Amino acid sequence: MIKDILVNVSVAPIRDVAAPFAVSVATAFDAHLTGVAFVYEPVPPAVDMTTMPGELIDTMRSEHEKAAEAARAMFDRLTERAGASATSRKVDATLVGAAELFGRMARRFDLAVVGQAEPNKMAPEELLTEAALFESGRPVLIVPYIQKQELKLDRVMACWDGSRNAARAIADAMPFLERAKTIEVVIVANDPGKGDEIPGADIAEHLARHGLNVELDRLVSPDLDIADTLLSHAADSAADFMVMGGYGHSRLREFILGGATRGILGEMTLPTLMAH
Repeated sequence: MIKDILVNVSVAPIRDVAAPFAVSVATAFDAHLTGVAFVYEPVPPAVDMTTMPGELIDTMRSEHEKAAEAARAMFDRLTERAGASATSRKVDATLVGAAELFGRMARRFDLAVVGQAEPNKMAPEELLTEAALFESGRPVLIVPYIQKQELKLDRVMACWDGSRNAARAIADAMPFLERAKTIEVVIVANDPGKGDEIPGADIAEHLARHGLNVELDRLVSPDLDIADTLLSHAADSAADFMVMGGYGHSRLREFILGGATRGILGEMTLPTLMAH
C-alpha cells in the first residue's frame, strides 16, 4: 500500500518532471506527498571558500535560496490544484550532503520519486537517485526528463531475471501492478555461460494468482546490451511503466551501478520503478 510519498522538487531552471508525476501518483493512491527542495551550498566542498569574494558567495547563496523557494511554490500550486494532501519544505545542504540526506529521508516513506538527470549533464538528480536506491531500503520511481503524461498503467513491463533485486522490485511494485490493465513479464536471455534456471513462468504464475492479467515474453539480446533491449521492447510494446531491480553497490560512499541499471537511468524513456 502506498500512502506516503517523497519527491525531490527540482530547483534547476528546467521543467520539473518529478513533481507533477508524483502528484499524479499521490492522487491515484490517495497518498500524502512530501516535496523537498534543496538549497544547495554555493560552491562544491573542494573549493576553498576563503579565496572567493564574500559578496559573490552571498549572491550565489541568495540565488539558490530563491530557486528553492520558487520550486517549493510551484509544488504547492500543483498539489493545491490537484487537491492532493501534501507538505513542502526547503532543506539546506551541499550537493553530496543532499543525496545522503534524501536517501535517509526516503527510509520513512513508501516510495521516493526523482526526475532523471538529463544525459551528459551533471545534475543533483543523479546523486539523489543513487542514494535513494542504495541507501533507503525503499523503492524509487525515476521519471524520464522527457515525461509529459501523468501516471498511466495500461501496460506495465516487469523485468525478471530471477534475482533478489528483481523479486524485491516486483513485490514493491504490487500496488502499481494491481492497477495495471496488462502486465508483461519480460526476460532477457542470459549469456551462453549461464543457464536460465528460472524461465519466468513461475513469477508470471505467481502474479496471475493475485488476479492480475499477465503475459510472458522472452527477449534475446545478441549484443548483450540489456538496457537497449529492454527500452527497445518497451517502445515496441507501448509500455507505460517499467519495473526492474536496481543493481550495484556502494564503495567508500561512491555508488557503483550495474551496467543495465546505468543504461536504463541514462537512456530511459518511461517511468521506471527500481528496488535494490
